[in-house]
Amino acid sequence: MPIYKYTAISKQGEYVKGEEAAKDEHELAQGLREKGYILTQALPPGKRKQGFQLSSVFSFLSGVSLQEKLMFMRNLKVMMGAGIALPRTLEVLSSQAQSRKLRVALQEIRKRVLQGQQLSETMKAYPAIFPDLFSNMIRAGEESGTLDVVLSQLTLQLEREHDLRSKIQGALIYPAVIITAMFGIGILMLILVVPSLAATFKELQVPLPATTRTIIGLAEFLTTFWYLAILLFVGVVAAFYQALRTKTGRNLLDTVLLKTPIVGPIIKKVNTAFFARTMSSLIGAGIPMVRSLEVTATVLSNIHFRKVLLEGAQEMRKGVKLSEVLGRYPALYPVVVVQMVEVGEETGQTSDLLAKLADFFEEEVSNITKNLASIIEPVLMLFIGAAVGFFAVSMLQPMYSMLGSF
Repeated sequence: MPIYKYTAISKQGEYVKGEEAAKDEHELAQGLREKGYILTQALPPGKRKQGFQLSSVFSFLSGVSLQEKLMFMRNLKVMMGAGIALPRTLEVLSSQAQSRKLRVALQEIRKRVLQGQQLSETMKAYPAIFPDLFSNMIRAGEESGTLDVVLSQLTLQLEREHDLRSKIQGALIYPAVIITAMFGIGILMLILVVPSLAATFKELQVPLPATTRTIIGLAEFLTTFWYLAILLFVGVVAAFYQALRTKTGRNLLDTVLLKTPIVGPIIKKVNTAFFARTMSSLIGAGIPMVRSLEVTATVLSNIHFRKVLLEGAQEMRKGVKLSEVLGRYPALYPVVVVQMVEVGEETGQTSDLLAKLADFFEEEVSNITKNLASIIEPVLMLFIGAAVGFFAVSMLQPMYSMLGSF
């Protein structure tokens, strides 16, 4: 039986920490409840110590990471399921929040809840932290009286999304490290090695080919105008970032990525998995199909997938089935997705079928990311070999020309 590391709160409001064996978090919460404690946070076995994670970088940049949102939702589900009042729950969770942005938001949400507002309404004021998916599902739970069920569905949604993103980020760390190291070594060669060779060529008055002159010119620029090189790099990154914020730039990037080998199929499977999982959660919470499509469109990362769902929402208002709209875009949504949606529309089991579809595509992404390193490694080796070969030939060619003249 696994051992969980937990944080709990007593009836007197005191925090306690410890470890306890339990089959799952539900059994852990039940056991602690019998002892007079309310579980507020549980760390699953095997996740006590974590090394570097790309998600931690994204957490720093965006303010509230997906992992922290997941922990918030888990704790909210457990504490409300234990019968703790919502204001008290929000007070406890705000005190535990690591992100200042989330802590301030929860404190403000608690104030509004005490004033009589619903939780879903207060969350709408913080779309950067709680997107439409949160507010819509929670509102459906509040209206139907099944908030505990909705919180469980939302927690499952975030768990699957976090797991999927973690696998993708983990698979990208290896090529990112290799490419960064290659560029770093290349810059060091240009700064430390090339100037010495350039001085030797100048003394010997060796005729230089165009490639050698290009490398020497780049090395002189980096050593003499290094501050301009830094400003140029920052400017290019800033311009690229600004371009991505425009509709044209984002559309161009998403189009290129979809047509890129290796990357394109992964993007299609990831967006399909997010579509199926999010739609399943929203429909299961009782949210109308049209609104579910609009909310799901905000979750998907690729603009082309979003356009299809927004078109589907408009067409469904006219009486067109979603399966018919998805069938118009076989390059984005595979035939199996269209068929499953069609069967769901005929049987009224769209939510269950989409959940199974999400499981399938999440497993597909998992299998791809496991083998991604072995797929990318040959491409990286070819790229690195070409770069090293170009540099070596460019710098050795004048030497061979000089030896041949004797």
